[in-house]
Amino acid sequence: MSQEQEVTAAERGARKVRTGVVVSDKMDKTVVVRIDRQVRHALYQKSVRRSSKLSAHDETNDAHLGDIVRVMETRPVSKSKRWRVIEIVERAK
Repeated sequence: MSQEQEVTAAERGARKVRTGVVVSDKMDKTVVVRIDRQVRHALYQKSVRRSSKLSAHDETNDAHLGDIVRVMETRPVSKSKRWRVIEIVERAK
């Protein structure tokens, strides 16, 4: 990484990085990733599972159904894609 890239990254701020499971890879250069998280219920203090699905850009069409991937926030690539796949953490068995 050059000096210019480090400066612009610092000015821009940290981008969000999430890890999730690929639930669809039927589109070209796009995967749908399910992000699971556990939150405490405000009143009852019970752990509740929440999930959200996001479309991520996969330039090489390398991620497939069931893979665990790491995605990073990026500029809008299309109407629904605001994330891109940065690495495949674990392949589906």
